Amino acid sequence: MAKTRVHDLAKEYGMSSKEMLGHLQDMKIPAKSASSTLEDAYVSMVRKKLKPILEARAAEIEAARRAEEQAKAEEARIAAEKAEQERIAAEQRRERERAEEERRRAAAEAERKAREEAKAEAERKAREEAERNRVRDNAPKSIPSFSSLLDQIAQQEEVLKRQAEEAAQKKAESQGRGRRPEAPARRSAAPAATSAPAPSSPAPQGAGDGDGRRRGKKGRRGGEGGEDRYSRMAREAEAYNRSRVLEEARVAVEEASRESTGRRKRRKERRQKQAAEAAMEHRIEEALANDQDLSQLDTVKVPQGSTVGELAELLGVPANDIIKRLFLLGTPLTLTESMSDELIELVADDLGRDVKVMTKEEENSFTFYDDPATLKGRPPVVTVMGHVDHGKTSLLDAIRHTGVAEGEAGGITQAIGASQVMVGDRKITFIDTPGHETFTAMRARGAKVTDIVILIVAADDGVMPQTVESINHAKAAGVPIIVAVNKIDKPGANPDKVRQELTEYGIIPEEWGGQNMFVNISAKKKIGIDELLDTVLLQADVLELKANPDTFASGNVLEAKLDRGRGSVATVLVTRGTLRIGDALVAGLAYGRVRAMLDPKGNSVTEAGPSDAVEILGLQSVPMAGDEFRVFQDDRDARDLADQRALKARIEEQNRVKHVTLENLFDTMADAEVKELNLIIKADVQGSIEALQDSLNKMDQSEVRINTIHSAVGAITETDVVLADASNAIIIGFGVRPEAKARAAAERDGVEIRTYSVIYKAIEDIDAARIGMLKPTEVEVQTGTAEVRDTFKVPKVGIAAGCMVQEGEISRDDQVRLVRDGIVVYEGKIASLRRYKDDVKSVKAGFECGIGLENFQDVHPGDQIEGFRIDQVARTE
Repeated sequence: MAKTRVHDLAKEYGMSSKEMLGHLQDMKIPAKSASSTLEDAYVSMVRKKLKPILEARAAEIEAARRAEEQAKAEEARIAAEKAEQERIAAEQRRERERAEEERRRAAAEAERKAREEAKAEAERKAREEAERNRVRDNAPKSIPSFSSLLDQIAQQEEVLKRQAEEAAQKKAESQGRGRRPEAPARRSAAPAATSAPAPSSPAPQGAGDGDGRRRGKKGRRGGEGGEDRYSRMAREAEAYNRSRVLEEARVAVEEASRESTGRRKRRKERRQKQAAEAAMEHRIEEALANDQDLSQLDTVKVPQGSTVGELAELLGVPANDIIKRLFLLGTPLTLTESMSDELIELVADDLGRDVKVMTKEEENSFTFYDDPATLKGRPPVVTVMGHVDHGKTSLLDAIRHTGVAEGEAGGITQAIGASQVMVGDRKITFIDTPGHETFTAMRARGAKVTDIVILIVAADDGVMPQTVESINHAKAAGVPIIVAVNKIDKPGANPDKVRQELTEYGIIPEEWGGQNMFVNISAKKKIGIDELLDTVLLQADVLELKANPDTFASGNVLEAKLDRGRGSVATVLVTRGTLRIGDALVAGLAYGRVRAMLDPKGNSVTEAGPSDAVEILGLQSVPMAGDEFRVFQDDRDARDLADQRALKARIEEQNRVKHVTLENLFDTMADAEVKELNLIIKADVQGSIEALQDSLNKMDQSEVRINTIHSAVGAITETDVVLADASNAIIIGFGVRPEAKARAAAERDGVEIRTYSVIYKAIEDIDAARIGMLKPTEVEVQTGTAEVRDTFKVPKVGIAAGCMVQEGEISRDDQVRLVRDGIVVYEGKIASLRRYKDDVKSVKAGFECGIGLENFQDVHPGDQIEGFRIDQVARTE
């Protein structure tokens, strides 16, 4: 019958082992320590006795919780009332300020109007006074030099107007006088009329005629009735013609002036418009050359996690505009702080800009737009996936021998990790992968190079773990699955059982109403291979696979290696365009020119179209599987892009988080207030896991908490490494070893994996790391004692103590205490230590020295100076 330990029972009731031992002692139950075991009868007795205590404790906790909630509610109510009062007071204060500001503005406006009215009145009076004091001059004024033609026309009109007024005034005066004074008036008016700018005005006939009354009388009648009237009519006609000419001249000058002032502005606007149109045409040409979607020209691509300064630079706006909007959104950030995707989209939308947040995979990928009219059919790309020993390699061999001409049967040598077969006049490209590992690595980098997945399942074995994993990867990539049920020729094969098992994972045959096509095959006896290939072509027809072959090439790297004789060798799959020898391309961080190309049979080729897999030489470095490549017209562009990616990769490598290990555990977490050691335990059997966890629970965890975040039976897998990477944990393996994929992932991510065959060794290592994490003990070590014999004053230093070292050795770096009558009056550092006139590092017992204390001058003869240092001693438990 199972027994219960004391510490397990205490943990069940939420109390310490010491408290549980006290309760057991009160109930007269024998128990010596926390590891003692109790019989079931004792356990039942303890649970019955402790039930009221637990209920009382639960009631206390509930009451405390309710009291805390009431206190919080009261505090919230008081805070709300206070905030409302502050809001009302602030509103009243703002109302008073607005009223005061309105009153000041009205007073200032009234004062301004009064000043303007006074100024206008003073100017009016000054003009009237000047007009009264002006000397009248009947002669026309000479035209001075003017600043413009409009000023000349206005001045000329003023002169004509004044002359007309003077002529009318003199005429009225002459009519008011008698007949005799009329002639002189006419004589005086004649020169005035003559001097006026009227070249065709006739001279008066009665002027100067004195031959008898008849002639004078006749002259008077002519002056009254005909002569003055004609002269006046001539002057009026001349004035009308002149005013019309002046008006036309004024209109012409104003029009010319408007054209002159607006010509420069229009010219500038025209230049700006032409520059904008040229820039847009250049962008459109560049987009067309790179096969970009023209509807996305105004979309700004923003990297994920961009800072405020980087976003402002990309959008072309001042950084203060973005900071102001972030402040209004309640998320104030500085220039160097990163922004979330939601914040970037909100700020860009408020600025009226269209942005697209790019992930790391999207930053290193290329997007292309092809006109549907340029698309042509391309062969499908197929990947075979499935469990180990289910016949992937045998199926590929059978397909290769089936899809070649008879003259080449049996003589195929695969030079690269891909193959192509001909089914009639159609081509199918197969990617040779060891399973779903490469498929997963490519998909992790955003590469979708596979059109169809053939899931191979053995009819005599059924669905296995890697089969399920293959299904999950294919579904995550959104690739259609064709199931090939292999080994149907073996005894015990049951294809219907395979179909039944696959329905549990969403793979339903078409004959059962599903969407997945099933084909029964035998790779060794080559049964059903042709039917499988026809099924692949049928699925390809459903997908309508197309690509543009008449453009620059782009695609993905299937695999790459460094060959001693040939250098960097990469197998690439062309997804669009045509790759030719001599093209400059970029693949991930690698760039170069294609110096040579080999097809799947090892033959040299000069070009490769869509869905063709070729091996290329000429890259400067080795790319990674899944990296996307594209061809550039200029190799300088390719080199610049590769250098930018390499620089970014180096910066990310420097900023990568260093994971904790048992060696650097103490240094990593020395400054943390809460110390934790996260573990992932994998063992061969469940009993080993329980024994190891039991030993870890017995360790003292008051200062260091040991957390087992995951434990399971089996080998250390890549999933365990991913979990350890995310939670900063150490993987402990007992009796198990890591998989090759897990070991590579751990080396890449810096996760520590420790394997043990003896459980005590694992416990010792973890306990040593735990002790190293504890805060060290500080111990004070007495170094020496000196007695102050006398004091003396040193220039620029102050009071120095002449001492005799009585015990130990006083060092320059020691901390000291000044003790007077058994009381410490000073504790600090030594400012100076001398023997005679020389500075020394230390003085031993029996020698005299001079000691100056830092920032302390009150030293008396008879005082004791004690030197000491603080040593940190590592904890041992």
